[in-house]
Amino acid sequence: MPRLLTYNVHRCVGVDRKLDVARIVGVIAEHEPDIVCLQELDVGRARTGHVDQARSIADGLAMTFHFNAAMKVEAEQYGDAVLTLRPERLVKSGSLPTIRGVPGLEPRGALWAAIDLDGIRVNVINTHLGLVPREQRLQAAALVGPEWLGHPDCVGPTLLTGDFNATSVTRPYQTLTRHLADCQRSLGLKPTIKTFPSSFPAIRIDHCFTSPEVLVTAVSAPFSPLARMASDHLPLVIDFELKAL
Repeated sequence: MPRLLTYNVHRCVGVDRKLDVARIVGVIAEHEPDIVCLQELDVGRARTGHVDQARSIADGLAMTFHFNAAMKVEAEQYGDAVLTLRPERLVKSGSLPTIRGVPGLEPRGALWAAIDLDGIRVNVINTHLGLVPREQRLQAAALVGPEWLGHPDCVGPTLLTGDFNATSVTRPYQTLTRHLADCQRSLGLKPTIKTFPSSFPAIRIDHCFTSPEVLVTAVSAPFSPLARMASDHLPLVIDFELKAL
């Protein structure tokens, strides 16, 4: 049964303020996922020792990876990645819309990989939405539009996952659930599984949305001492099967 893990790694800086890429690898490896979607990775940035965090984590897990830099400043990059043990190819990576004139907003992006799970092509889209509701609404609309979920190539089993910075009562969330199912709601989980902040998870902003061909069988958020320390988010782990429609 395939397993996907989505994780905002907070540039591999834990709640103890220590930078530790190996600790992130350890949290992920414990759950043996087939697909890993990461947000908030630093690549070549001075603040994190010029390490290519996407490559370092992928190497630690013996996975291939694709990285999308949502933000670039000269040689320094910051963004998101999809890693996997399975045969894969990058379909698309790019930026999401933002709003101008609001100080402190970071550029945001998404990346879409086609991953072969036992002969079936699965679309995996990883993203990290902004912090301002108006910005999030634009970004959610873009994700369901013709560039991403509405693209002619985005057919068959599809998982959209990441840090949406939006809870289930928000309009961006509702935009997405008009097109795909929230994996936690598919299982009828009550209470729902929260991932932020890692030390005392009270908010549900990390999500995984699935197409009808994906049958979610389990959702969990590891709460080990290591996971609670390694990042300000817990990872969200989704087990699923592919069903014939």
